[in-house]
Amino acid sequence: MGERPGPAVYSIAAHRGFADALVAGLVPRYREPDVGLARLTLLVPSSRAARTISEAFIRHAGQSGEAGLLMPRMVTVGDLDLDEALGALLDPLGAADIPPAVEPGRRWLELAALIDEERAAMSESPLPGVARLRLAQDMARTMDRLLVEAKEPEDLLGEPVRDLLGDLAVHWQASLRLFARVQARWRIRLDELGAVDAATRRNLLFERAARRWRDEPPATPIVAAGVTSASPALARMLRTIADLPNGAVVLPDLDLAMDEAAWEELGRAGAAPEPGGEVFAHGDALTHPQYHLKLLLERMGIARAEVRPWHRRGMAAAEPERSRAISSLFLPPRASRAWIGLAPEQRRLSGVRLMTLATSEEEAQAVALLVREALEEPERRIAVVAADRALARRVVQHLARWKIAADDSAGRPLALTAAGRMFGLLAVLMSEGPAPLALIAAFAHPLVRADTPEMRAAWLGSLRRFDHRLRGKSPSPKLAALGSLAHRADEGEWWDEAARLVAPLFEPLESGDEARPLADMLDRLAEVAESLCGLRVWANEDGRALADMVEQLRLDARACGTFLPPRDMAKVVRDCMDEIAVRPPYGGHPRISIYGLLEARMARADLVICAGLNEGTWPQPPAPDPLLAPGVLRALGVPGAEFRIGLAAHDLAGAMGAPQVVLSRAQRDSEGPTLPSRFWLRAEALLGEKLAERHRETRIPALLSRFDRAPEPVPPAARPEPRPTPEQRKVAISATSLDRLLGDPYQFYAKEILRLSRLDALSADPFDDPALRGTLVHAILEAWHGEHAARPDLPLVPFAKARLEREAVHPLFRGLWQPRILEALAWFEQRIAQDSAEGREIVAWEAKGSMNLSGVEVRGRVDRIDRMPDGTLAIIDYKTGTPPSAKQVEKGFALQMGVLGLIARDGEFTIGDRLIHGEASRFEYWSLGRDSGRGKDGTPAFGYVVQPMKTEGKRSGLLPENFLPHHEDRLAEAIGSYIRGNEPFRARENPDYPGYDEFDQLMRLQEWIVTLGPGKTGDAA
Repeated sequence: MGERPGPAVYSIAAHRGFADALVAGLVPRYREPDVGLARLTLLVPSSRAARTISEAFIRHAGQSGEAGLLMPRMVTVGDLDLDEALGALLDPLGAADIPPAVEPGRRWLELAALIDEERAAMSESPLPGVARLRLAQDMARTMDRLLVEAKEPEDLLGEPVRDLLGDLAVHWQASLRLFARVQARWRIRLDELGAVDAATRRNLLFERAARRWRDEPPATPIVAAGVTSASPALARMLRTIADLPNGAVVLPDLDLAMDEAAWEELGRAGAAPEPGGEVFAHGDALTHPQYHLKLLLERMGIARAEVRPWHRRGMAAAEPERSRAISSLFLPPRASRAWIGLAPEQRRLSGVRLMTLATSEEEAQAVALLVREALEEPERRIAVVAADRALARRVVQHLARWKIAADDSAGRPLALTAAGRMFGLLAVLMSEGPAPLALIAAFAHPLVRADTPEMRAAWLGSLRRFDHRLRGKSPSPKLAALGSLAHRADEGEWWDEAARLVAPLFEPLESGDEARPLADMLDRLAEVAESLCGLRVWANEDGRALADMVEQLRLDARACGTFLPPRDMAKVVRDCMDEIAVRPPYGGHPRISIYGLLEARMARADLVICAGLNEGTWPQPPAPDPLLAPGVLRALGVPGAEFRIGLAAHDLAGAMGAPQVVLSRAQRDSEGPTLPSRFWLRAEALLGEKLAERHRETRIPALLSRFDRAPEPVPPAARPEPRPTPEQRKVAISATSLDRLLGDPYQFYAKEILRLSRLDALSADPFDDPALRGTLVHAILEAWHGEHAARPDLPLVPFAKARLEREAVHPLFRGLWQPRILEALAWFEQRIAQDSAEGREIVAWEAKGSMNLSGVEVRGRVDRIDRMPDGTLAIIDYKTGTPPSAKQVEKGFALQMGVLGLIARDGEFTIGDRLIHGEASRFEYWSLGRDSGRGKDGTPAFGYVVQPMKTEGKRSGLLPENFLPHHEDRLAEAIGSYIRGNEPFRARENPDYPGYDEFDQLMRLQEWIVTLGPGKTGDAA
């Protein structure tokens, strides 16, 4: 940094490593005996940048062997208390006349109220609570965006914007009108509060500092390092610093070697295209990594020729050729035509490798493997930079396999932490009521009742029994309905305590959609969280972040008098938590850093892995401003959404300055095929096809295929053929399990011999729950038949309706299925009356029966038995859906009805103290489904009867005289082969059997089904 007239503005090239190169130049320049660097003030862009530079000072001191080092004072330019942070430098200045910044939470809530009032004044319908708050958040961001660019509300009324109004779509006009009205009201409100927006306060502080330093230059040196924001107020302050006798501005990676024509091409961005001129530069230049630096220099009033190169280099510097290659890589569109004439040595990105993986999971594993390999070299530092935070978390988990602790410095959203998940689950319960799924998730949370291991174990034991009782049901989301299930699980005492703890959450919902004070609902959430978890919910870094969020939001909500419908609480709480990043405490591996794009700025390592280079991730798609049309922003001179792409490009250019760089991407992610990032495609295009192949990283992807492979090949699982002992085979055969035994013996073995059963999903889908429908209909008909025998005039439909009203079923189920059930039962009643008039008599319902065949008990439960006029019996089975066809019965796929007929003939059914037996001559399925033969006028018609035999003109099925003999033969075959015999219970004996699949995983079906050759029984499966 030699003496030279003009502003002191420097650029550190990408290959030099910003933080280490900066420190290498600052120490000899500003260090003084005894004082060290303490008199130097560094203005840095962020707290992360301050930490990175501090680490660089420590490395420099260690390398130089110095015993101690007094570091400079570092000030973050985004700090609202900039006047206090600069301390003595601004002490004569004073900032008492600069109003304080309004709290962001208070502004958010007050803007939401203003939006509501202005929409009402514009005769527009009110927005729901959460939609209004989200619009207020968008409006606050747009206001800040304009304030940073020094745009006042009056600019929206200027001639450039007025000229555009007629060309804007109607919704953009309405959005602009609403924004202008709310912004004007907000300025009035700020005057009442005696405050300003945070962006306004920063601008005022920048202006005040610049003015003071121009009038009275400070005696101590000031250096702005790494500040690239192009806001006008900050640019003017940076120019003042550059002009100070002891001041300097150091920029990261300003391309001083770029051709002048290419540099001028960037200058056309941001301005409206001339008539007949090309438009491409307007958008494409915005995405260039040098655009924001060009804009900053223009606002500082400094030409690129006045910027001096920083000749110091850091410890992790690359060769100078890297910066020249990066410059060529990111040339603007017109200038990139020069690639055609580039010599091969000018295309080479020495030290840069391209790694392509099949999936994002493989990419995370490959990145982790690269990190582990690099750690084998002593003192080597590794940085993983990923815009995709899910990918970064996967890398951390893969490194944990080798007990390598790596901290993701970008942090995790509060909503994904333990405390955040707990608070979010409680907010869901407040919004949706005691829904079983959310309730079980909240009760099972690791923070709940974790005072002692014994307390936690007792709590979980009761919770699991209650959970099992809830499985497969869709109960009404009411505490009383859930309480009845808990008492059936013999957990009444536990439930009473648990319900008492969470009951305050549901009180706001009792008033329906009526809005309640937001602060009061937050109080309830905090109270319930503490009652369940104690103070653990506020412990650790996530708990402290949650406590700060809740306290600030509660104070702001009370100050603003914000009301909100309880049903919106879950979304509002989740939106608030998503805005807060919880960063891990120190303690990870000292040589590994995992960064987001923002955190990676200024950082440097010996190996930098830029992961997730797919379009939509790096760069992320530009999100248009939801309130101001792109044309309005251009008219105001505000950079468009593509500006963010240029920042992402600059982040990549800076990362590529490391000695060793790996660019990685996955061809597929969780949503499907991916597109390579535009930056990745540029790298491939610059290298050319042949050279790009030399830069491919192939060793690590090839190693992955062996990574999780077992030392010895694992033979595929054989097709299960269990052979239980004769003693184990002594089980009964039920009417519903005969076809299972013959079609898929393994399923019979698992269910009847091993006594296994599937654990149903928690809280079945209330829209479609066949098991619940069947249970309810059978219970209703059983109760009605019992009372109808004593009261023949008892109508079925009112009886069924009253029973359904008493059942604790989900409201969605009631609304969707109750009308269909009642219509089908009305038809049932008519058919029963018709049969009774023809001489049929109901003699049994829900009766259990059994018989003995070859020493084996055969049992079943019949829905109804009628005695025909000729004295024979009719076996009736109720179905809530489509009953089996006669063809299915003939093939042996639905043998229940025939077995029940055999029990009636050769055994007996019991109902009360009566025994029912006799020859069955008729078999009927009574279905509650839609009858295609009725409802021709378009109205639904439910309820019909079919017979599973070859009758009524059917082309397939068993003849009535062959129906029972066929079932008798199949029953004898099953008993002789499996129960009394020694036949193995082979899996998928009949591949055409349309049975259940709950035991497919147990039989490891997918491991052996493909090994069956043509002609084998499993081939058709």
